[in-house]
Amino acid sequence: MDAASPARIAGIYRYPVKGLTPEQLRRAELTPGQTLLADRRYAIENGPSGFDPAEPKWLPKPHFLMLMRDEWLAGLRTQFDDASNVLTIRHDGKIAAEGDLETAQGRGAIENFFTSTFPGLIKGPPKILTSPGHSFSDIARKVVSIINLASVRAIENMVGAPVHPLRFRANLYVEGWPAWHEFDLLDQTLAIGDVRLKVVKRIVRCAAVNVDPDTAQRDLAIPQALQRRLSHADCGIYAEVITGGTISADDVIVAEQPELL
Repeated sequence: MDAASPARIAGIYRYPVKGLTPEQLRRAELTPGQTLLADRRYAIENGPSGFDPAEPKWLPKPHFLMLMRDEWLAGLRTQFDDASNVLTIRHDGKIAAEGDLETAQGRGAIENFFTSTFPGLIKGPPKILTSPGHSFSDIARKVVSIINLASVRAIENMVGAPVHPLRFRANLYVEGWPAWHEFDLLDQTLAIGDVRLKVVKRIVRCAAVNVDPDTAQRDLAIPQALQRRLSHADCGIYAEVITGGTISADDVIVAEQPELL
């Protein structure tokens, strides 16, 4: 990209089930105070967590199947259909399970797949969890996660190996910012057409990013490399939607200059 070119959205992704396959979107409708549609709408409980769908409260990710601990999840290929609420799981190239996640029978089909296929890798009965409007995000706030692709390339130089951007499981991938520029955007407002997002937090990376999304192998030590070289383990930012609208891949993304008093 030419140095004078504006920063653009290189990719948009959502994660309907926490820990499972990212789904690429050409466009997405953003609503104030909400995540992308169906992002982390479901989670798979890994033994009793105490989650109450009638009174949903945020829980830390060790309660669920997730890549930080369960790298074998990356070997599955899943797809969620919004119209039918059906999750399809492919394992070893074949459809292994399908189920409507809004019905007990459909959830049971998915739960039985995990119980029968990975009995030694889960610590308790797997259970599909959901609650209207709840997101099983890594943080309690409803946010959009953003990764700067130049920062990913900087990490490649640190670890001396290719780093797949989807290791970071972001919603938006941005091309055109200098490496680590995203950290300068804290508390600033990002404009994507008429949409506005306020940057609220840096993302502290966990061991999930060490898992290759193609091979399901834990083959890198990215948080350790960041800590060693930069004295922190951060990569990416969280932003809250403050003005909604539709965004698309290739849209320009700019930081609004604060008004002078």
